[in-house]
Amino acid sequence: MSTALRLEKITPDNVDAALALRVHPHQERNVSPVATSLAEAYAFGEPAWPRLIFDGDRLVGFLMAFLDIQWAPKRDPDDRRSGLWRLNIAAAHQGKGYGRFAVEAVREEIRRRGGTLMYVSWEPDEEGPGDFYLKLGFRTTGETSGGQTVGVLDV
Repeated sequence: MSTALRLEKITPDNVDAALALRVHPHQERNVSPVATSLAEAYAFGEPAWPRLIFDGDRLVGFLMAFLDIQWAPKRDPDDRRSGLWRLNIAAAHQGKGYGRFAVEAVREEIRRRGGTLMYVSWEPDEEGPGDFYLKLGFRTTGETSGGQTVGVLDV
């Protein structure tokens, strides 16, 4: 991992590269493809925060945050949350610190917007990213979302 890491918005110039990004085949059942995430970003509008992760000129990943979404309006209309919605690190670039960079970038954006907690959810299976998130300091909340384990991190 270099010091030239940065996030970029998805634009007409980089959308094809974003759509071509692939995780390891065994991870495909645990994370949606970038195309699905971009469709959701379009549908959700402002609360979705999709970004590409570059190391220099090389695209290494994709992330999408959710910022200040009303989490459970039927139970608690004041429960607004922000966090990491998607994280796709290209298969050839995993294990190099890009995922950690992505989590920290979302954490900083939430902090910048005045948030104090960062949420994430993951598939609770052996090949899911649970250990990765727990090593970064996330703790489970006891909640599930769509069958996924929900974790939280102090910002």
